[in-house]
Amino acid sequence: MSITKHEELIGMQKVSKAVAYTLKEMRNYAKPGMTTKELDDFGAKIFSGFGAKSAPYLTYGFPGWTCISVDNEFCHGIPSEKRILKEGDLVNIDVSAELDGFWSDNGGSFVLGEDVNQHQKLVDASKEILQKAIRNIKGGVKISEVGHIMETEAKKRGFKVVKNLGGHGIGRSLHEQPDEIMNYKNRFDQRRFRKNSVVAIETFITTTSTYATELNDGWTMVGNKGGFMAQHEHTIVVTDGKPIILTEMNGIWN
Repeated sequence: MSITKHEELIGMQKVSKAVAYTLKEMRNYAKPGMTTKELDDFGAKIFSGFGAKSAPYLTYGFPGWTCISVDNEFCHGIPSEKRILKEGDLVNIDVSAELDGFWSDNGGSFVLGEDVNQHQKLVDASKEILQKAIRNIKGGVKISEVGHIMETEAKKRGFKVVKNLGGHGIGRSLHEQPDEIMNYKNRFDQRRFRKNSVVAIETFITTTSTYATELNDGWTMVGNKGGFMAQHEHTIVVTDGKPIILTEMNGIWN
């Protein structure tokens, strides 16, 4: 969407606060020995307190309030009573919601407890790359140039990017134009970021895979060559200068 009046900005700030606070609290609540279903149920209670509804459930009928992916799962992991979190797990929580007709999206990967499996370097790379990408976004900047920054920064750190997942426009629905804000430079993509538009910018930084493939459950995605992935995401408003980061309070950069 494009912000054209103050009430729209207020609406986006409200729903963004709901998703950012939910993500932050879920990350703090996650403990070894807990199931991903327990963690999702905790998030559902926070959502309800805001009067927010799960965006993936509303849009796609996703079987959970939030997406929780663990270890080799890249994204869209279904919360389950069978999946028990362990010390050192690489966990990704993606939280998106609708509130009063406005939609917002954010997510973050983190290491649960001690970094016994050496995932922190990947997590840090994803955070830093998102930060650098967002710093370079303003009205008129080519979308593919930001993808180029993401891929270049990933390579510098010895990592790869997923080529078939990307950020997207958001605001009045979960996925809007511009869709496919990719983590690499597509030289055929001539689109530019527009001032006052709302977009969800996300990283997909991996150890070995460059494509995500869907499992038989119809949701969970893993790498075409295995390995691990870290994702971090903010919903922002594009301006002439520094973007407004609507989901900043999620603390994913802390």
